[in-house]
Amino acid sequence: MLTEKSNCWCLAHAEKAAFLIDGAAYFSALADAIDQAQATIFIAAWDIDSRISLLRGNGTPDDRTDLGAFLNAKVKRTPDLHVYILNWDFPMLYVQEREWLPILKLGWKTHGRIFYHQDDQHPVGASQHQKLVVIDNQVAFCGGLDLTNSRWDTPEHRVDDPRRTTPDGVAYPPFHDIQMIVQGEIAAKLGQLFTDRWQWATGHSIASAKTVSAFPWPENLPLDLLDIQMGISRTLPAYKGRKQVLEVERLYTDGITSAEKSIYIETQYLTSAKIAGALEDSLSQEQGPDICIVLPRESSGWLEQSTMDSIRARVLKQLSAADKHHRLKCFYPALDNEKNAVYVHAKLMIVDDRLALIGSANVSNRSMRFDSECVLAVAAKEDDSVEKAILSLRNRLLAEHLDKSVEVVAKAFAKEAGMNQTIAALSESSGRRLQKLAFDHALPVDGAAIVRDHELLDPEKPIAFDRMMDRFATKEQGSSRMSQVMKLVGVLLILLGLTAAWRWSPLVEWVTRENLAAWAGKFQDQPLSFLIVLGVYIAGGFLMVPVTLLVGVTAMVFDPVMGALYALSGCLVSALTTFWAGARLGKQMVRKVAGKKLNHISRQMARQGILTVALIRNIPVAPFSLVNLIAGASHIKLKDYLLGTVAGMLPGILVITIFADRLLYTIQHPGWVNGLIAAALAVVMIAGNIWVTKRLSGKD
Repeated sequence: MLTEKSNCWCLAHAEKAAFLIDGAAYFSALADAIDQAQATIFIAAWDIDSRISLLRGNGTPDDRTDLGAFLNAKVKRTPDLHVYILNWDFPMLYVQEREWLPILKLGWKTHGRIFYHQDDQHPVGASQHQKLVVIDNQVAFCGGLDLTNSRWDTPEHRVDDPRRTTPDGVAYPPFHDIQMIVQGEIAAKLGQLFTDRWQWATGHSIASAKTVSAFPWPENLPLDLLDIQMGISRTLPAYKGRKQVLEVERLYTDGITSAEKSIYIETQYLTSAKIAGALEDSLSQEQGPDICIVLPRESSGWLEQSTMDSIRARVLKQLSAADKHHRLKCFYPALDNEKNAVYVHAKLMIVDDRLALIGSANVSNRSMRFDSECVLAVAAKEDDSVEKAILSLRNRLLAEHLDKSVEVVAKAFAKEAGMNQTIAALSESSGRRLQKLAFDHALPVDGAAIVRDHELLDPEKPIAFDRMMDRFATKEQGSSRMSQVMKLVGVLLILLGLTAAWRWSPLVEWVTRENLAAWAGKFQDQPLSFLIVLGVYIAGGFLMVPVTLLVGVTAMVFDPVMGALYALSGCLVSALTTFWAGARLGKQMVRKVAGKKLNHISRQMARQGILTVALIRNIPVAPFSLVNLIAGASHIKLKDYLLGTVAGMLPGILVITIFADRLLYTIQHPGWVNGLIAAALAVVMIAGNIWVTKRLSGKD
């Protein structure tokens, strides 16, 4: 089942292992293990928040175990301990969900032996999604849980649990996930995975640490597995000479194909075309396994609901159509009423109670082919103890969701014919239960209908830029072949030259935020300053200068109101000129530069142009100027394009120019009045963002 160089990166021995269900168990075990660390702590994360409390007993979080302070205190009292933290260098799209300036909290303000780096070594639109902690290369944690806010919860998932709050004191809904803890050779292999990733991301290697004799296994943590072989599987995108790695996808498809009795899946998303195809094949067989998929009722936030949930609905309809033998069940964990549900963040699959996969990978195209992922796998062979441990894990999960004891679930399985019949027998009509998931409910925006190429919403690989606007394309009159070839050669040379100038010439040192601010200050009071700013934005558009850099400099030079006006005007003029350039170059030429043949849009798609442009402006898949170029080549309606650009970019421009200006002023001139002004502006920003979200989603 587990095969090196196929569905696994490596097979390694685990002296012991345990399943940690939900954040409270993971955070508690991690705090205990960190307290025993002597040499190294490696942390790889999609997100990390230094303010979260690892321990939350007696009804409130324990400030002494706030992650940043806890690590800092541990390093201070342990002379040989070094901590390495690798966090995804996330786009501004996620800034509202994350700790402000994590590099300040975990890099500059911590002990000198705590090393923090934001990992940006991945293709545009991809992420570092692995969730690992390795301690002394002897004990490691791997699964779906990041050390960040809104993750802690207990298996009881009490609606009114006062401990389930963010570091800012805001309550969040019940949250379900799972992590594994392992000890032995398998932990050392995960440590190697981290150090390889660190060198890839930073260009620097981590020196070998001293050998530690004591094992930092959490005290009194029950064991689930002893003396077993485990597999580590990865997803890695092709990037800078590195080949694509699809071990996780192969492991999932191999497991589904081999299933005879049951497939139990918990996943945040269900959008992978490859996994959906494997499940469809299984369902089409006359004799095959029961399939149970546990998902969140809906994704968090309107953007994910409009994209990932939209694709999920289509996948579920596809699977339902193939389910001729009625073996598919899809649920979400409901609580006391229809409004309260547990958010499923777990990434797990159990096959025939003989194979268990736990890691960071969702059942999505991104996780299977594009993001960086890590999954642990354990498979039963002749050892009955492994099968018993996997069966016990499945029973514990179902007991949690169905609000039953593990013993009751085990007895029901012994009595009923199959997994789905057992779940039906244990299900209640109210209270905590597994509720049938309705996949035909209304979405804020049906993103999959607007952007028919679903790979733009859940990509498998770096996006071919020409495909972003292919749903707005209208057929273009052909031109001479020689003319197109000459245009192609000319544009390729120009783009290569600009790329080289920006990356390797002194331009990258001259065109910095500080230098641009100094130059701009010289003409701030000039009567033609507005025209000069527009000229800079136009030139920046053609030179592929990041538009956020230009907006940031504008906010530094001008007052907030004028800065926002100038920035928005500059963005629109830059969008208009590069749009015009794309139109002049022609769709045929841009198609040859950018990738595959463009499809022509239907009239219905063309009528939804404003919404789609706004949506694309909020999805970090391509630079500002390239989107403009392809839009012009696609002949989308100019009015729709400009209005969509305003709707998509205005919230970000306001945040950068107004809120950032007031925040910096408050820091430079501390006082309660300035603090109240900054807080009031924050409220206005949030209210404005909610209003824009409702307008984009079509809600009243």
